Amino acid sequence: MLLTTNEILSDLGRAVRLRRIAQGLTQEEASSRAGLGLRTWRRLESDGHATLETLVNAAVVLRCEQTLTALFPLPAANSLDDLLKRQAEAAPQRRRAPRTSR
Repeated sequence: MLLTTNEILSDLGRAVRLRRIAQGLTQEEASSRAGLGLRTWRRLESDGHATLETLVNAAVVLRCEQTLTALFPLPAANSLDDLLKRQAEAAPQRRRAPRTSR
């Protein structure tokens, strides 16, 4: 089922509200911890309208920032070569230690 943008925003706002309540925070406490105005927090909860930065701040306060990156997973690899290439790109680059004079 495809959702409209407004339906998705409304669902996100509802999820923020439910998570805040489950953590025992008032809107005032949550907005203060996020560094947001109360009016901004209320708008986020009521209709989901917020900047990306506001959403990230809310996620940090509600302790779910780790899951934000899961919103945009990479598509499945098309081949083994594609998979190996992705793994190589994702691997941390090793740096050589500078040589010391003896």
